[in-house]
Amino acid sequence: MYLLNVSDSFSAAHRLCGYQGACSNLHGHNWKVRVGIACDTLDEIGMALDYGIIKGILSKILDMLDHEYLNDLPLLEGHNPTSENLARIIYHEMAKGLEPYPAKIREVEIYESERSSVVYTDA
Repeated sequence: MYLLNVSDSFSAAHRLCGYQGACSNLHGHNWKVRVGIACDTLDEIGMALDYGIIKGILSKILDMLDHEYLNDLPLLEGHNPTSENLARIIYHEMAKGLEPYPAKIREVEIYESERSSVVYTDA
């Protein structure tokens, strides 16, 4: 089993509804996102999956989030724009994007700061 990792980032604003504290106010983050893609086989040149394919899928997803007010995005389906919910949504969007390829999303890690992250996996 090969686990390929690709990272990218996006900037966006949000506020946490129902939260008692400063994060209930409008604020922003520069989120860093890492996706882990599992592949069982290698192609004829010894690659599991071209990193460019993974980067392209992730970039399209993050483009929908970048420089947006996350509370208003239909992509979040009315869920609070927590890092946990963002990681889950990115995971499922990556799964859709990887359908044509011999690979599967294994995990999404999202950092809202250099010291705080969450990992979502569907295992």
